[in-house]
Amino acid sequence: MTHDRRLIEETFPVREVSAESAREKNIRHGHISTLHIWWARRPLASSRATAYAALVPPPETPEEWQKQRQFIIDLSKWENSLNPHILEKARRDIYQAHAEHLSAELGRPVTMDDIEAGRVPPPRVLDPFAGGGAIPLEALRLGCETYANDYNPVAVLILKATLEYPQKYGRLFEGMPADLLAQDEAAPNDDGPQMGLGLEPEPSPTSVPPDFNPLLAAVKKWGTWVLEEARKELAAFYRSPDPDETIVGYIWARTLPCQNPSCGAEIPLMRQFWLAKKKDREIALRPVVRDGRVEFEIVARGKRRGNPAGRPYAPWPEGFDPKRGTVSQAVVTCPVCGAVMDAKTTRRLFQEGQSGQRMVAVVVTRGEGRGRRGGGKQYRLPTEADLAAYAATERALAEKRERLMLEWGMDPVPTEPIMPTPSNTMGGTNRVLNYKMKNWSDLFNARQKLALITFAEKVRQAYEGVRGEGLGVRSEERGVREDFARAVATYLAFVLNKLSTHLCSLTRWRADALSFERAFDRQALPMVWDFGEVNPFSGSRGQWDMEGILEVIQHLSLTPHPPTLTPHTSHASATRLPYPDNHFDAVLTDPPYYDNVPYSYLSDFFYVWLKRTVGHLYPDLFATPLTPKGEEIVAYSHGKGGLEEGKQRFETMLSQAFREIHRVLKPDGIAVIVYAYKTTVGWETVINALLDSGLVVSGAWPLSTEMQARMNAQETASLASSIYIVARKVARKATGFYNEVREELRRHLDRKLQRLWEEGIGGADFFIAAIGSAIEVFGKYEKIMDYEGNIIRADRLLEEVRTLATDFAVRQILHNGFAGEIDSMTRFYVLWRWNFGEARAPFDEARKLAQSCGIDLAQEWNRRGTFIKKEQEFVRVLGPHQRHIEDLRVEATHASPLIDTLHRALRHWEAGEQQEMVQLLASTGYGASEVFYRVAQAISETLPIASKEKKLLDGFLAGRERVRQAVRESGRQGRLFDEI
Repeated sequence: MTHDRRLIEETFPVREVSAESAREKNIRHGHISTLHIWWARRPLASSRATAYAALVPPPETPEEWQKQRQFIIDLSKWENSLNPHILEKARRDIYQAHAEHLSAELGRPVTMDDIEAGRVPPPRVLDPFAGGGAIPLEALRLGCETYANDYNPVAVLILKATLEYPQKYGRLFEGMPADLLAQDEAAPNDDGPQMGLGLEPEPSPTSVPPDFNPLLAAVKKWGTWVLEEARKELAAFYRSPDPDETIVGYIWARTLPCQNPSCGAEIPLMRQFWLAKKKDREIALRPVVRDGRVEFEIVARGKRRGNPAGRPYAPWPEGFDPKRGTVSQAVVTCPVCGAVMDAKTTRRLFQEGQSGQRMVAVVVTRGEGRGRRGGGKQYRLPTEADLAAYAATERALAEKRERLMLEWGMDPVPTEPIMPTPSNTMGGTNRVLNYKMKNWSDLFNARQKLALITFAEKVRQAYEGVRGEGLGVRSEERGVREDFARAVATYLAFVLNKLSTHLCSLTRWRADALSFERAFDRQALPMVWDFGEVNPFSGSRGQWDMEGILEVIQHLSLTPHPPTLTPHTSHASATRLPYPDNHFDAVLTDPPYYDNVPYSYLSDFFYVWLKRTVGHLYPDLFATPLTPKGEEIVAYSHGKGGLEEGKQRFETMLSQAFREIHRVLKPDGIAVIVYAYKTTVGWETVINALLDSGLVVSGAWPLSTEMQARMNAQETASLASSIYIVARKVARKATGFYNEVREELRRHLDRKLQRLWEEGIGGADFFIAAIGSAIEVFGKYEKIMDYEGNIIRADRLLEEVRTLATDFAVRQILHNGFAGEIDSMTRFYVLWRWNFGEARAPFDEARKLAQSCGIDLAQEWNRRGTFIKKEQEFVRVLGPHQRHIEDLRVEATHASPLIDTLHRALRHWEAGEQQEMVQLLASTGYGASEVFYRVAQAISETLPIASKEKKLLDGFLAGRERVRQAVRESGRQGRLFDEI
């Protein structure tokens, strides 16, 4: 049976949807990224646009395509994510295509009305790696019967809060207990959690407007109740002795004893001493040694120097540099005696339990400045009252911990171990483990533990209040009431999880932003030497903050969708999906990327707190001490096999997951698989997995999903695009012979690469996109063999793809016509600058790029005169200003690489050595060669404006015509030198 082609298999507005996806990174209000931290979420824009394009047929005429193109662009915009007119058109387009498909499949007419009325189901869509929920949310928004699955319990709970609860309880719902219809804005009864939303039962349902949101109202009311109840117990521990002062938070330094036997001072470990670093206000802690002890004073300079009491801070001492702290990369310098401890000693002292902590500063606001984010903040040294308040929390923690342990049947403080992350993963937990933070409780000081278990206790009490136990709830309402209460408690648990990222000893004080920055700004738990402790009642950043979650609930509750559609979430490994064969019309998913994110190890941070707030409400999700890890599909390096074993394990499990996708797809079903790993190692793995699954790739599109500013800030080369691979469950050709497939690949890529180039895809993204396009060719065959009977795997195919893409890129970069005239070293240099800019790249990527240019990288790096330098596991390409001019030995004629001649010419130009430059260009013959100047221009176009190499090139090129004239008349040396 031939399958109906889908729009995404033919064409797609790559550039415009990429722009919307990147723009979405700046959106916060109502966006699901503010609901709960989850790593590597797909943008909603690309998820919505690709889901639509995967479910509708391609237009038949160019005019229809232009209309469809503009519609997809409009559909992808954030401001249209709740637009009923656009979403209704998208849904009707999808239903019309689905009805036509069902009519052919069933042999009887099926109409859109049949789908709308529920007589036949709409398209069933599955995301087996649903994670943060972006893809299934957009499938739901487009009217699909949506299924979301994940192996990680934290992700499953996020999916429930994203997909299920807003649809069930974000509007008036059948069977809702009458007292939930109340709208009074009063807070719940001060005597404790009692009834529904804390209001009188049995109001008149007729007084409730149709747009009333019970879920939003309940979360807001009970979240406020949790905050106020916690405040009653905890406020005294954060109270300032000055009634006109509000404490925003405290700055602590970890400490170690100096190892100099004649010193032994307690060293406060601080990476720097800045408190405020603004244009008109610079304030810092200055260490002062008194009687062999490190004390502090606060110094300031600038126009605004007032301290909390309105008096000026101490004047800024000459020569004081706050950037120079006492610790850098675990190397510690004692401010008392100057002794230095190496990193190994620092870690050993932590492991031996010799570390401590010391409060070094207090951040406050006063009077009208209270709660302001920024300029209202002031600073002072800790007082005896501050230290006494902290000491009191230690006693209160012991008492509360003992009581809650009896009530909950578990330790309210998360004493579960921090599991070491496999060494080859990016990010993870190993940094903190190096410093004897063995259990999750070690990431919190006593006051932070007390605050978090108190908030957790109030969340559990709020659940009981919404559930209305003992208040005469009718039996027929009890199931709805309990599920609704579970939903409310889940969002409150998310607020606590958000609080925990600020209320831990991995929080940093940012002197430039004047705020406490949460943990998990990166997908890792780095060691923080001087950490911040937030006051959760201050009104500043890091407090108990429901605002973002309330906005998400409101946004998700307004998602227009047929009321008969109920999204489904499941907790299972993608290698064993709990669904029958041939069940789904489409699978849209974003599988894990090789070793990019150690999801389970990082999410344990949230799992241990969720277990204490709502774990008893989800016993199946929280049955294990920590998140399950045995079937997580990431290329972890476990056991003696190391990285190779991890790679093989990942490929085996990903292949099984893709076979499961093949199994649950209907015959002729479509899959869109997102992949964004930036090295070809990861790509070889996913391609082999696809080839083994039985899925046939029918299209691939690169979509840029990252903000360009973020990408350009990286020291190492980064990938901006994700590849959306389109695949089908259709019969494959049995065997392809390598020579024939290679010719087919060459013809296919010539067409597809031109389209990618026209869409503005460049650099590393271009090569990755070429790989995605190539899968369309060799994915059609069950196996590919050479004439000797050897099976050809992805690594050999990718070599061919990279060579073809390299040739194409060089032709385009040099504006055609000259690609064949440049030597291999120059070709490599041009491609490197276009591909990676001035960043360094992983060795494997550098090797493969060099190989595609016919260069053996190992023979070239670090030899005298080369521009290729190896830096541990990275490779860097040097510009002309970074090379020694005496090593740039250039021979006459074209025997030397063009790039070496260009670099030596640029150094002569920079030094004002016009005569030497002209002689060089004349003797080599490059001075009269168009390709020489074309290469220089092409390299310049790849570099940022601030690049020194670009400035050299642009300066040289500005006088190219006079250089050419000077070369032509070089027999009469000196005549034109003054004109150059």
